[in-house]
Amino acid sequence: MAADPNDPGVPGPPRTPLPSPPPLPGAALDALRAHGVDAPRLRAVLAALSDGRGRSADDLVRATGVARVLVVALLERLVEAGEAERAPGGDRVRLVRPDHYAGAAGDALADPVRHLVPARAGAAAEIARAVAEGPASDLDLDHVTATADTALRRALFLATRFDLADRTVLCVGDHDLTSVALALVEPRARVLVADIDERVLAHIDAVAGRLGLDVRTHFADLRLGLPAGLRGQADVVFTDPPYTADGVELFVRRGLEGMTDPRRGRVLVAYGVSETTPRLAAATQARLLRLDLVLEAMWPDFHRYEGAESIGAASDLYVLRPLSRTAPPSAESGARVYSQGVNAKEARGSLTEERAAAALERAAADSGGRPVPVGAWPAAVLPDAGRVRLSTWMEAQVPLSGPPVVDLTGGWERIAARAALACPEAGGYLLVPSSAACVRDERGQSELRAVVEPRFRVRFLRGFGDPSLTAVRLVRAPEAQDPVDRLLAHVQENARGTLTSVLRAGVVRVAQEGGAPVNKRTARLAVAAAPPWVAGRTLLDLPGHRFARLREAVAAVWGAVERP
Repeated sequence: MAADPNDPGVPGPPRTPLPSPPPLPGAALDALRAHGVDAPRLRAVLAALSDGRGRSADDLVRATGVARVLVVALLERLVEAGEAERAPGGDRVRLVRPDHYAGAAGDALADPVRHLVPARAGAAAEIARAVAEGPASDLDLDHVTATADTALRRALFLATRFDLADRTVLCVGDHDLTSVALALVEPRARVLVADIDERVLAHIDAVAGRLGLDVRTHFADLRLGLPAGLRGQADVVFTDPPYTADGVELFVRRGLEGMTDPRRGRVLVAYGVSETTPRLAAATQARLLRLDLVLEAMWPDFHRYEGAESIGAASDLYVLRPLSRTAPPSAESGARVYSQGVNAKEARGSLTEERAAAALERAAADSGGRPVPVGAWPAAVLPDAGRVRLSTWMEAQVPLSGPPVVDLTGGWERIAARAALACPEAGGYLLVPSSAACVRDERGQSELRAVVEPRFRVRFLRGFGDPSLTAVRLVRAPEAQDPVDRLLAHVQENARGTLTSVLRAGVVRVAQEGGAPVNKRTARLAVAAAPPWVAGRTLLDLPGHRFARLREAVAAVWGAVERP
């Protein structure tokens, strides 16, 4: 029988216990004991106060990663015991005898990549600038900004844990600019971004252009699916999703759809809940397991944020390993993905039966046809043929028996321009809240017109069935005479196709119609004159800021056509 090294009667190597932290005042010790084995987290709060300066609860949350409710309870306990005092007229608290807390922290666990940060001073400076100049958080999208240090450490983890040379990383949502950080740290990697926030896409493109980084952005409402050009492309996926269980599952599903071979890759997820609500984490982890993912590793509090104090302004880093070769099936999400704002309503939509019926009646009277509902209409108003799902509408052209009426109420108005491009040749209606940016003022209306002209003419019909609703009426415009406009209209007619292939076919078509036909080789050479951002995208996933340059790009292609 083998000797038990823990038996005191068995000789063995001397064992040195971990040194104990210096004793703390009684009130602090009582608080730590009451917190149980997770007391080192509260010790971090005491250590942060030990410099004698006054700190607010939110300051301490951001410094330590401890949930706000626990920080507030500890501060109240210290104040009641006379160990701390509140600053007059403010929310700051400071220790009365800070020297008694000098050793409060004890030993801390090592960060897996912190030792690599000092050698990346140049990248750190560029990331800090990019984060500082980036767009503000959009609460409708559950944005909370990660610190620049977090973006850098994410990139360092990705670049050191995985071989990313000539590999592709897909960022599913990227308000935190992880894509920029990774391209700076590992320039041999190809980085793809899918996001619904046009401001984020424009900012990433601007930073990548300024620094010469290999980052390509795509517009995507992930509730409707991943853009076709991103499916099956990535070796590694990173996402910091909305923290609802539905949000985490949806973003991870889209990431799996984007992988070349999920079994050979990894999905990294930033996810956190307050330590006071572990059942929320358990529910989300159970969903991840049902997606046939194994939790390969998890680093607590890896990510830090400027906000989200309720969960400690921190989240954990999950490293997930897919066990299946193919992604689990998924389609349009009707789940409550976001936790707040207008998008939190998408599960039930905003059309009542009365308003929906009035809108369809108005469309019938205006068009003289029988409207086809597209989107999440109330079941009671649907015709015998039913409705067309919004995801189906965006994915492929479907045969219609009448003019489509696309319901974009309830959190879908961000895709209005692309839903318009998805319309068939005869046009249709987009139903949006009158408060939507694309219809509420001249600027929004002009931007929407610019996306669909010269293919469609646009009318804005306010009070469409209800004072709170506006319909965007799309009517086929007369055939343009200018060849550049004809080529642009061809591109708009084929919005689901890749821009390069659509442009090649369009050059052949427009040249033929103009009486000076060209062959496919000539068209292919002409398309090479398009700017680099054209490649790899469709019109539906093209970032919004590129639309302003689209006619210029089409003109460059037409100008490069060699005519006989």
